[in-house]
Amino acid sequence: MTPGDHLACGDLEDYVTGTITTQNRAVEEDPMTDYGMTVTTTLTMDEAEAQIRTALAEQGFGVLTEIDVAATLKEKIDVDRAPYKILGACNPHLANRALLHDEAIGLLLPCNVTVSVEDGMTTVRAMDPSGAMEMIDDPVVSEVAADIRKRLERAIDSVGQSPGRQT
Repeated sequence: MTPGDHLACGDLEDYVTGTITTQNRAVEEDPMTDYGMTVTTTLTMDEAEAQIRTALAEQGFGVLTEIDVAATLKEKIDVDRAPYKILGACNPHLANRALLHDEAIGLLLPCNVTVSVEDGMTTVRAMDPSGAMEMIDDPVVSEVAADIRKRLERAIDSVGQSPGRQT
């Protein structure tokens, strides 16, 4: 939840179970996916993708790669699936800091963000860099990962919010 969001009595069960619905979106804490952050919204996939791209840019990320998984699977193995895209996001300043400290960090870059359609809703997920980088026992790497996580959380939190609303 963001400041200014309030729970109605009917939302209490959702809050307790880990799904908080605010306007046209739900922020989910899924214990089975502790390696990422998720928001589900009634926005179309194109609208959600545009919002997450804007939010990523506001947090200092560029999208270096884009994979249309559904189109690729159709082309390569003739499988039909719901729309699914992977965006490879990178914050150049933080990536440079991590790479200067440990060249092998490049194996964990960029940060993946997915946009998909599931059960008629659009889902946006971002990886948790802290989870990916926890295998590296290093305080500098942990600090960079925590900074990236905060920025990705802010980006994910903004998807599906009304224009002009602050997180």
